[in-house]
Amino acid sequence: MIKSLPPILAALALSACGTTNRGMESVHQPVVQRTDYTIDVAADRSGLAEGEALRLEEWFRSINLSFGDRVAVDDANGSVAVRDDVAAILARRGMMLGGDAPVTAGVLGDGQARVVVSRSTASVPGCPDWSRPASPDFVGSTMSNYGCASNGILAAMVADPLDLVRGRETVGMIDPTTSARAIAALRETPVTATKGLKIESTSKVGK
Repeated sequence: MIKSLPPILAALALSACGTTNRGMESVHQPVVQRTDYTIDVAADRSGLAEGEALRLEEWFRSINLSFGDRVAVDDANGSVAVRDDVAAILARRGMMLGGDAPVTAGVLGDGQARVVVSRSTASVPGCPDWSRPASPDFVGSTMSNYGCASNGILAAMVADPLDLVRGRETVGMIDPTTSARAIAALRETPVTATKGLKIESTSKVGK
């Protein structure tokens, strides 16, 4: 009995190493990070100054503006024309102008408006995690890598990472036709080979 103590103590020490996860919910959860990009453009109550629309369009292209980015306008004058000009540029990209702009560094000068692009990314830090062996385990912990795959895929696939933080609010009325479109497509699509399989003959090959 005394001779068997060192292996047991070694096993207990080994099982205590690595990430401990005693619940069914993984300790490896997606983390959302946000980065704000800003550009100051010349504008007044009549809209963007001459040439600023092209400059703004080129800036959007340089930062690779895409779906999931949120665009807002910080304008001390609250000009509707400026927002309309920026919204028109975004519309050509299939995007919409957002609401209030986040707080950014720096003070706007006279005759300026600030366009803010907020870009969020989601990732699961510490994954993959093989720091804990699968066995032996004496503390009731799941595998150290538990949850890395599912949460990592979720973080990679979500269109808007901010949905992982606060969800998505319903805007306006819900169209049941839109929500049931996927189900309708599944039901109406013919099953493969319902008309029989096409028979190909190789008897004429080489003739």
